[in-house]
Amino acid sequence: MGRSRKVMRAGDATWDDVYDVVVVGAGAAGFPSALNAARLGSSAVILEKAPQAGGTMRKSAAWYWIPNNSLMRADGKPDDKQAFLRYVARLSRPQAYDPGDERLGMSEWEYETVSALYDHAATANDTLAQMGAIKPLYSPAIPDYHSTLPENTVPYGRTLQIDRGDGEMGKGDVLTAQLLAACERYRVPVLYEHRAEAVVVDDEGAVVGVRARTPEGERTIQARQAVIFASGGFTHDEELRRNFLPAVVVGGCAARTNEGDFAHIATALGLPLRNMNFAWMAPIPFELAVRREPEVSGIFAVPGDSMIWVDKYGNRVVNEKTIYNELAMAFLEYDPLRLEYPRFIMFMIWDERTMELWAPDSAGAPPGPHLQLANYGNVVYDDYHLIRGATLPELAAAISARLESLEAETGGFRLDPSFAANLERSVARFNELAPTGRDDDFHRGENPIELIFNGPAKDDNDTGNPTMYPISETGPYYATLVSAGTLDTKGGPLTNTHGQVLDADGEPVPGLYAVGNCAANASAQAYWAGGGTIGPYFTFAYLAAEHAARQPRREVEVAVG
Repeated sequence: MGRSRKVMRAGDATWDDVYDVVVVGAGAAGFPSALNAARLGSSAVILEKAPQAGGTMRKSAAWYWIPNNSLMRADGKPDDKQAFLRYVARLSRPQAYDPGDERLGMSEWEYETVSALYDHAATANDTLAQMGAIKPLYSPAIPDYHSTLPENTVPYGRTLQIDRGDGEMGKGDVLTAQLLAACERYRVPVLYEHRAEAVVVDDEGAVVGVRARTPEGERTIQARQAVIFASGGFTHDEELRRNFLPAVVVGGCAARTNEGDFAHIATALGLPLRNMNFAWMAPIPFELAVRREPEVSGIFAVPGDSMIWVDKYGNRVVNEKTIYNELAMAFLEYDPLRLEYPRFIMFMIWDERTMELWAPDSAGAPPGPHLQLANYGNVVYDDYHLIRGATLPELAAAISARLESLEAETGGFRLDPSFAANLERSVARFNELAPTGRDDDFHRGENPIELIFNGPAKDDNDTGNPTMYPISETGPYYATLVSAGTLDTKGGPLTNTHGQVLDADGEPVPGLYAVGNCAANASAQAYWAGGGTIGPYFTFAYLAAEHAARQPRREVEVAVG
């Protein structure tokens, strides 16, 4: 193991504090890791890089996916394990899926991981609820994202929500508050603005602590049982993103502090990284992403019924209401003849009807679905990413002008000369389909989850399909630039089902665990359902803490302070 600024020798350490378990990251994976360790009698601390808790979870809807959970079983919806495994395998590795294979086409590591998810998710969820750390809300009307697949025999009941205290759904801020309150009860301190810059290792190669950078300087904290990294992915590390993700991914809506810290530390330790090419994908407003707006959110539910997306040729090429993970993948197509990514940027087009009917609830905010393309909260509103035109030709010209102004960020990406004419044809074709309520081209509105994300039919929409309504024959018209982004990445070092980080020989690194987006994720390309991040992370945090808290405590070899 070579020397690195990210690896510190225990003999060189002067400890500023000591805990049994040191958790890095106060989010969906870090909170339950620390809380479960404390439940089992270990002293635990959370080091949080940001000045506030929650990470990317704080910006989420706080849905979370728990297969075979006790609430669905009580509702008469038993979740067969083999059927569950077929569903996740079909989505995670579609090119390898084999229902006749004993591992369904997955690798041994993937199969063991998703099996552990099924076996322990319900217990992990019930344990957090019994601790008072979360308040689960059974939501039997929410289907899995791909509920119509024949492999999905129990499409409803796995996705749970957070009860804000009155039987209504709470979002990520509510979940964060519940977990923080639990930390107070279990005496788990959360230390903010503590960036874990290095791990401390002893002469045997065991990880025995963390060196963190704080506004007051460095602090070195000993971990007598384990260090658990739950520090998020590498969405905001441009070098890692460019080298591992598809070329057209320009950014994402993960917490700004998700900069691949653990990927860099793992590399310094010589640990193999896996699944670095995968991410939890979502379309994202291009201009907000390249300007690194801190409150940007993915476009999880594309607003509007009188609305379409088109590519640089003005052609409609995708079901705009499809699940965000798969919708983002539509941007990745490469044209080998023209040597270009024709969908590097696509264009959301809508009319005044959609502008008015999909206005956000934010008090004082101007109307328009463009506001739903970002999580503004209390941020001062600025609609610089909105493009307007009195007619479709004027809108096309305005889009072209906007692209010219952004050529430094797009590599000179421009509209094809056929864009304006094709845009009018695309609108005409959509208007031919919309009154019938059937999208014969891209099947918009046929997946049950699309109807939930869209909401009920608005105003006078009697097409029978609430996601479709003819685009007005008269302006004004609106557009915004959309591109592929991430919720966060899902690659990192491999872990076993105990959350232990594995070395190049597949052996656990003593004292080192990882949970969440900083570790390799067995879901590969899939986004199984709403909450397919948070629910599994609750589960693997439970397993990691269960294992870590049962390790023998190391003696403190150097005096604290």
